[in-house]
Amino acid sequence: MAPDAAIHTDVRAKVGAAVGATVDLPALRAWRLERLRAELRRRDYAGALLYDPINIRYACDARNMAVWSLHNAVRYVFVPTEGPVVLFDFHNCGHLSAGNEIVAEVRPATGWFYFAAGDRCAEFARRWAAEIAEMVALHGGGNRRLAIDKCEPLGVGALNALGIEIFDGQEVLELARRIKGPEEITCLRASVAVCGEAMAAMRAALTPGMTENELWSILNQVNAARGGEWIETRLLAAGGRSNPWFHECGDGVIEAGDMVSFDTDMIGPYGYCADVSRSFLCGDVAPTDEQRRLYRLAVEQIQFNMALLKPGLGFRELAERSWRLPTSCAANRYSVVVHGVGLCDEYPGVVYQEDYDAFGYDGVFEAGMAVCVESYIGEHGGHEGVKLEQQVLITDHGVELLSTFPLEERLLGREL
Repeated sequence: MAPDAAIHTDVRAKVGAAVGATVDLPALRAWRLERLRAELRRRDYAGALLYDPINIRYACDARNMAVWSLHNAVRYVFVPTEGPVVLFDFHNCGHLSAGNEIVAEVRPATGWFYFAAGDRCAEFARRWAAEIAEMVALHGGGNRRLAIDKCEPLGVGALNALGIEIFDGQEVLELARRIKGPEEITCLRASVAVCGEAMAAMRAALTPGMTENELWSILNQVNAARGGEWIETRLLAAGGRSNPWFHECGDGVIEAGDMVSFDTDMIGPYGYCADVSRSFLCGDVAPTDEQRRLYRLAVEQIQFNMALLKPGLGFRELAERSWRLPTSCAANRYSVVVHGVGLCDEYPGVVYQEDYDAFGYDGVFEAGMAVCVESYIGEHGGHEGVKLEQQVLITDHGVELLSTFPLEERLLGREL
C-alpha cells in the first residue's frame, strides 16, 4: 500500500472511533451552563444576554444559521444566574429547540438592526429593551447588573434608560469556556479526527496543476460530510504565496515542488474546533535543503513549546521561556505562541516575548484547557514558509496530543 493510502486508511479508522463515541448531550449542556452561571455568580450579575452564536451554543446548545446570525442580530438568549433559560429565536424557529432540556421557553426575537427595522430601529430597540428589562426584574431578585456580549449603542442606551447596568459578557464566556469538561473533550476528539481525515484526503489529492481553491475545497467537503459546520478562514497558500503568511487561497496553480501550507480553522462535529496546521510538498519530488531546514525549525518550535506546557505555568512565563525564532524569521512571526481552543479560537492568547508589553496579559494555564501550539517559519524576504500547529489538552502532568495526523517524513529528512 502507498504511504498516502496507508495514512488515509489509518486516519479513517480513528475518525470512526472518535465520531462514533457517545456524547452525552444533557451532560455536555449541564456542564457548560453551570460553568457560565458560576462566572455570573462570581461577578454578582443577574444574568447574561448573548448574541454571538458561539456563545449561544455554549450556553444552551441551540444552533440556527450560525454564520448568518454572526452579522444579522436575529437571535439571542437570556441566561439568568438563577432561573429558566429563555431563547429568543428567529421567525418561526421555535421547533428547532424541541427536546433541548436547557431551553425552558422560546420566544420570537425582536430585530432592531437596520436591515430588519429600517427607520424604526429606535422604536424596536425600546420594545426589545423593555422585554429584556422585564426578564431581569423577574429573575434578578432586584439585581439589575446584566452581562452582554454584543450590543449596538442604540440598545445600550435603551437598556440604560430602564436602569439596567451593562457589563462585558464576552469576558464571562471566555473564562467559563476555558476549562473543558469530559464531554467537551470527546467533542474535540471527534472534530480533530474529522480534520485528520480531511487532511489525509487533501494530501492524497495534492497533485501538480490543481489550484489552491480545489485543494481547500476538500477540507470543506469532508467536514460537511462528517457533520461539521463551517471553516473560519481560507488560509492555504502554495509556493511563493506561503511567505509571508495570511494569504487566502485562490485560483493559483500549485506546481511540483511547491510547499503548500494551510491552517484548518475547522468548526467540526458538535460545533467544536479543530485548529491544526500542516505543510505538504507537492509532487513526487525531493524537497530542497531550504524546505527541509524551514520545516525542521517549525517542528522544533512546536515540540519545544509543547514541552513547556503544564498547569501553573504563567502566560508571561511561557512567552519568556518559549523557543526563540531565528533573527531572519522574527519579522514574519505568527501573532501568538499558543492560544486556547474549544468552540472556536478562545482565551488565552499568548504572544511572543517581544510583543508582550504591547499586547500580552497575565494568566495561568490550568488542567482541562485545550490549546493550540503555533509555528510559522518564513524568512523575511524568503520564498516559502512553513505553517505547523498542534492541538493539545493540558493535563495534570503536562499535555496530551490531540492532533495526531503525522508530520511529513520527506520534509523531516527521513525518506519513506
